Amino acid sequence: MELIQYALDNLDLLLSRTIEHIALVGVAVGIATLTGVPIGIAITKNERLAKAVLYVASIIVTVPSIALFGIMIPVLSLIGQGIGYLPAVIAVLLYSQLPIIRNTYTAINNVDPALREAARGIGMSQNQRLRMVEIPLAVPVIMAGVRTAVVLNIGVMAIAAYIGAGGLGTFISRGISQSDPRQLILGALAVSLLAILVDYSLLALQKRLTPKGMERAAFAE
Repeated sequence: MELIQYALDNLDLLLSRTIEHIALVGVAVGIATLTGVPIGIAITKNERLAKAVLYVASIIVTVPSIALFGIMIPVLSLIGQGIGYLPAVIAVLLYSQLPIIRNTYTAINNVDPALREAARGIGMSQNQRLRMVEIPLAVPVIMAGVRTAVVLNIGVMAIAAYIGAGGLGTFISRGISQSDPRQLILGALAVSLLAILVDYSLLALQKRLTPKGMERAAFAE
C-alpha cells in the first residue's frame, strides 16, 4: 500500500523517467538497426568475414554492462562526455549489434534459393533481388532481432543511471543509496513492466510483418 501511494505521489516523475528511458533505448537501438542491418546483409557475401564480425559482436555482449561503462568513461572524457547520455547510448548500441546482425545474416542466407533463381530468371539484377525479394522476406526475422535487442537493453539502460544517464534506473540507484525500498521496488517493477509491454508491442508488429506462410520459421528465430 505504501508503494502504491509513493508511486501516485511521484507519478509525474515516473512518467518523465519512463519517457526518458524509452527515448534512450529507442535512439540507441534505432542507430544499431541502421548500422546492423547493412552489416548483416554485407557479410552474407563472405563467410569468413561473417564469422569474424559475429565473433566480435558476441565478445561485446559478454562484457558486463557496468564494465563497459567503466571503459567508456575515461575514453569519452577526452571529449568531455565521460558520463551521461552519450556513453549510455553507445553501450546500448554496441549490445544491440549481435541480435540484429545475426538475425539479418541468418534471414538473408535462408531465403529459398528457388526464389532467387526465379528473380534471376525474370531479369532482376543482384541489387533488385536484394531489395525486392530477399529483404522483404527477411523483415520478420530482422524484426525478431530488433525485438531481442530492445528488451535486452531496457535492462541495460537501467544500469546506465549510475553514470548519470537518467531513465527508470534512477529510482533503483537512489533506492539503494538512500536505503529506500519504495524507490528500489518501484524502479524494478517499472523497468520490468516496460520490457514486457514493449516486447508484446514489437511481437504484434513482427506478426503483422510476417506473411502467414512464414510465421513458424520466423518465430523460431
